Amino acid sequence: MKVLVTGGTGYIGSMTVVALIEAGHEVFVVDSLVNSKQEVLSRIEKITQIRPGFQALDVRDASGLLRLCQEKKFDAIIHFAALKAVGESTEQPLAYYENNLCASMNVMSVMRAAHIPCLVFSSSATVYAADNPMPLTESAQLGASNPYGQTKLMTEQIMRDAALAYPDLSLLALRYFNPVGAHASGLLGEDPNGVPNNLVPYIAQVAVGRRTHLRVWGNDYPTHDGTGVRDYIHVADLARGHVAALQYGVQQRGFRAINLGTGKGHSVLDMLRAFGQACGKELAHEILPRRPGDVAANWADPALAQQLLGWEAQHDLARMCADTWRWQSLNPNGYEHS
Repeated sequence: MKVLVTGGTGYIGSMTVVALIEAGHEVFVVDSLVNSKQEVLSRIEKITQIRPGFQALDVRDASGLLRLCQEKKFDAIIHFAALKAVGESTEQPLAYYENNLCASMNVMSVMRAAHIPCLVFSSSATVYAADNPMPLTESAQLGASNPYGQTKLMTEQIMRDAALAYPDLSLLALRYFNPVGAHASGLLGEDPNGVPNNLVPYIAQVAVGRRTHLRVWGNDYPTHDGTGVRDYIHVADLARGHVAALQYGVQQRGFRAINLGTGKGHSVLDMLRAFGQACGKELAHEILPRRPGDVAANWADPALAQQLLGWEAQHDLARMCADTWRWQSLNPNGYEHS
């Protein structure tokens, strides 16, 4: 298939581009490069021997996006392009609503105008309400607790409404949990701007010496060691999930939300220990009070993905940490100076 990937030079986007190329699809990437580097395209080419087509484009530019789609005649779109920091979204809610919702609505409008039948959307486990029983199934109660999660939830609602109004469209929302890891080659990985918002890139920066210690927010949760438990999924598994969703989506019509997770929860201290084993040293940490808005535990029921997509996560915690450490040690300053 001929696939447009928005946000395709980002962390999950770039890994998915590799998986798509390896599955035999023709890929074209658009990205505004606000949160990513064009160097990623050269890394993708090193891994796959194919350089995807690329245009620097903000998908809020509806006319530019439409021109591209009419010219290239894509079979499907995988839509990653979004602002994605939970904390930043509470400080800049208007920027998040404007960016993420306008981008998603443009993508759906352009799909219709350019007769592209299938969309796979990068949603998130942040769409689930905080008080659901674990594990989370797709029918769990929805209710985001921050503007970032709200933009995902609202986009899903727009997709639901669009699927009812335009029954020829296939609209899939993949709700994923906590992506970690890197490409096994060490060429592609997570390269956050500034201070990392997520646990594993922060631990990786402690391991490589960019930060002195990990701050652990709360050790009095009702979990096996008192620290927060999350469902960490290897980004390579997540990328395979998008390829499987694309193959499923082009044969279906309507809206469907699907969890991508491992079905297992690991605590902050579990992750810190596993990363220490991967890099061969004990990593310093400090226990601080709980952060407002954090929940004790959160993990997926991935049964629907297995049933509909024939997909399940393959990589364990040791592999997630080993791949992250390889990426971080080979690229201590990310893409910029490696």
